[in-house]
Amino acid sequence: MITLKFEEARRITGPNLLSQQPGALIDVSIDGISHEDVWQCWQKNISEILNLLGWQNENLYHRKYDGGISLSISAPIDALYTACQAAELAWLLCESQLQSTVFTDKELKLNELMISLAGEVNPTLLALIALAIEKGVSYLVDDDFFSLGTGVTCQVWPVTELPQASSIQWAGFKKIPAAFITGTNGKSTSVRLASTIAKNAGLQAGVTSTDFIRVGETILDTGDYSGPGGARILLRHCETEIAFLEVARGGLLRRGLPVCDNQAALITNIAADHLGQYGINTVPELAEVKFIVDKGLIDTGVLILNADDDELVRLSANTIHSICWFSMDKDNSLIQANMNKGLAVVFFHDQHIHFVKAEYTFSVAVNDIVMTFNGTATYNIRNAMGVIGLCCALKIEHKAILKGLKEFGSDPFDNPGRGNRYQYNGAEVIVDFAHNQHSMSAVIEMAKNIPAKRRLVMFSHAGDRSDQDMFELNEEVLKFEADEYVIAELEIYLRGRELGEIPALVKTHLLNNHVAENHITLCDSPLAGAEHTLTKIQAGDVVLLFALDQRDKIHQLLQLAQS
Repeated sequence: MITLKFEEARRITGPNLLSQQPGALIDVSIDGISHEDVWQCWQKNISEILNLLGWQNENLYHRKYDGGISLSISAPIDALYTACQAAELAWLLCESQLQSTVFTDKELKLNELMISLAGEVNPTLLALIALAIEKGVSYLVDDDFFSLGTGVTCQVWPVTELPQASSIQWAGFKKIPAAFITGTNGKSTSVRLASTIAKNAGLQAGVTSTDFIRVGETILDTGDYSGPGGARILLRHCETEIAFLEVARGGLLRRGLPVCDNQAALITNIAADHLGQYGINTVPELAEVKFIVDKGLIDTGVLILNADDDELVRLSANTIHSICWFSMDKDNSLIQANMNKGLAVVFFHDQHIHFVKAEYTFSVAVNDIVMTFNGTATYNIRNAMGVIGLCCALKIEHKAILKGLKEFGSDPFDNPGRGNRYQYNGAEVIVDFAHNQHSMSAVIEMAKNIPAKRRLVMFSHAGDRSDQDMFELNEEVLKFEADEYVIAELEIYLRGRELGEIPALVKTHLLNNHVAENHITLCDSPLAGAEHTLTKIQAGDVVLLFALDQRDKIHQLLQLAQS
């Protein structure tokens, strides 16, 4: 029996997993039929529709994955809604043909497509984009606005009120230095550290992240700005002099990259997280998503890659760009190969981080980098190495890099939710946002290196994880060998689970792993969990608070206690 199910259609506004071009993409679930049969059928139908639209030169793409297939077309940037309708109509026709049913609305739907196209096309916009590309001028476009240049030279027009090309002073537009930062963990820490370094170089740094969008010391807005929308806001801001753009998996898959002319990109690492969404089911597939940033670099752009990450090493063979490798091992073969060629590398050796490029070198002791917890936070040593490579690729002087590394701390202002340290009643309290196996393992490894009389931990899980995923996260928490486990409900992240279901599930798993029941406490929120944990603290304890919600309130609670 054949099962076919349309999942969703998405406008793709920039370089993406399947191509370098904007367009439309649909995801469909399939069972009982081969990927190839579905692809051939859809390809035939979409080709007919594209001919009708006058889009004979557009390209077709597909991506097979377990249980489904992604089907995509390139399309003019001014007609992406029509492109989505076209891709979906081709699927409806394909579905009907594969299931031997009659589709009676074909002519009606084709007519609707032509009406949609007529109302959407903007030839003036396309002409301006073509000229911008020809003249090497950076541009940004969305549903409402078109802009040329970035930072102080940026000029923005409504897409319905575009200027004549002859009136534009093309030579006046400049592109500010800009970089992508992605990976499974360490993205937010890296963009914040990079912005601190840029500040020490006398630059007004702009940052997009999953927490906020910020220019200099001013937070423009809070929320998840790791997608193209946040990048456009930042690059169009007149005070932005250098931009560090956090790009997360969701934004890359939903829309693609916001720009394709950045000078550098950092990929911190690849680990299992959010698998099973958008047809990304394995770590190698996730790595390919993160590697999309490679498509957003100029020809002379630099990729900064983790040489200790097997997936990034594998994908590095696909890039045309120069690579700056970083590694915890000076003798890593990729580090040595780059050094022999006089190419940039960053590595950890003898409790120092070293940058080497031909005859140019500088070093910094990890004990001078606050966020490494005197070298115990290995993950932050890696983050620092990646950012050093990134800032060098952006031609920031090493004096500013060293000053920024030593200045950037682990307090809530510098790096909210990432390794924030407090002294509370003689105990060491660490607040962190870690929420996947890779990041929790790194934080726990660091915390276990801190001498402790007792250990306490508060943690939670979001409801969209499978039971098995939660058990694997529990296994990481168990490595902390805590004297008390506080399990907090995440009511805003139930995502289909019942209230109380997840804490009960986690408690049962801990009991099955020989944790005594009197060492387990359930609380109805992270704040309540933190408050309970603080009542148990004794001098000499080390306490981990994995705060996935109410982080600001937890910080306020701890700051008040310290004042």
